Amino acid sequence: MTYRTTLAALLAATALPIAAAAQEHDHGQHKMEPPAAAPSPAPAQPAPAPAMHHGAEPGAGATSPKPNAQIASGTALLPAAEGGQHGGLHAMAGDWMVMAHGYAWGAVTSQGGPRGDDMAFIQSMGMVTASRSLGDSARVELRGMFSLEPLMGRRGYPNLFAAGETANGRALVDRQHPHDLFMELAARVEVDVADGATAFLYGGPVGEPALGPPAFMHRRSARYQTMSPIAHHWFDSTHITYGVVTAGVRTRAFQLEASAFKGREPDEERWGFDPIKLDSWSLRATLTPSPHWAVQVSHGRLESPEALHGGEDEARTTASVHYARGGLSATLAWSAKNRVPGDVLSAWVAEANWDIDARHSLFGRAELVRNDELFPDHSHPLHDQPFRVARFEGGYAYRIPLADKVTLALGGSVATYAKPDALDPYYGDSPLSATGFAKLTLGD
Repeated sequence: MTYRTTLAALLAATALPIAAAAQEHDHGQHKMEPPAAAPSPAPAQPAPAPAMHHGAEPGAGATSPKPNAQIASGTALLPAAEGGQHGGLHAMAGDWMVMAHGYAWGAVTSQGGPRGDDMAFIQSMGMVTASRSLGDSARVELRGMFSLEPLMGRRGYPNLFAAGETANGRALVDRQHPHDLFMELAARVEVDVADGATAFLYGGPVGEPALGPPAFMHRRSARYQTMSPIAHHWFDSTHITYGVVTAGVRTRAFQLEASAFKGREPDEERWGFDPIKLDSWSLRATLTPSPHWAVQVSHGRLESPEALHGGEDEARTTASVHYARGGLSATLAWSAKNRVPGDVLSAWVAEANWDIDARHSLFGRAELVRNDELFPDHSHPLHDQPFRVARFEGGYAYRIPLADKVTLALGGSVATYAKPDALDPYYGDSPLSATGFAKLTLGD
């Protein structure tokens, strides 16, 4: 498959679900969104932050007009229309509003070709937040996010053409590493500084800096994507950072923010804490012109992010567009990481999830990555040689409501790849991968 064909397929992966959603719109099957600009009356009691956290109802308890965005991972924003109709479990504890949501899903995958592998594994994520007002114009939120993925072992699960981090001192190639037990331990304080404008400070021992789009497990466009993107280390590698401080300002239409954080990715000791540092920086601007769109651009300088590339810093630049309307959520993202010293390696991701109705969903992802870590052995003739590789994955999910706010989704996906002929002796001519899953979700 040529690279022109690869790029055409990449664009088609985004265009087709959008076209399907447009057809759904013509038949009047989606719910109409409330006018974004209509102001609501001032609340009788102090209200939560205008941009609610992912999983809460968009705009619930807002202090004036409903927000155009909701907070996803860290301080990243997604369109307010992305979802959250059900949210998680909510309870009041004195002046604190507590919310919990998360998922656990079992999966079995067969990654094809000579370098593929078969494995059954469990992924998990749980999040708890506690928020309260601090007078009439300020709010505080405490956030904790956790995962039991370290139980699957240091080598994680097989994922063809993925690379990044280590296990037992060796590079992980064609595998996705498990996430740490502590994915986030952070706090956020917001203060209204002008009519329609809020300043915020976010940070903690574990968190996510203002760099890149929302992490893949928080994007509704990746709702049923069991496998992590092979471009994970172009976009999401900083979503668990041991030491982060972010300051910013937000209005309904835009958000500007800057972070100081630790550039080194988490080590392979997934159960504990890494040393906390603030040795790297990033800047991000996000435009949210309506509840259906979020557009971000960001740039950061990471100090020695990868253990196997000691002494090499990285300048990372990303841009992404997120769209949500009715049952459709879509993401198109680009990133370039410039090793200092070293090459510039780029990546594209296009993904979409279409909830056809209350039971059925179709989803897909296409990626194009320039990767130089497929052969970590220094004696290998292809060591450090970059290869442009594409992955195309599509699937289906069927949802079964089990209880209020609890859903079981059953489904699966199939993936195929495009790669240079030089990789055929190692990956085979046409590797094919298949994955099945059962995902139990608390919240939406």
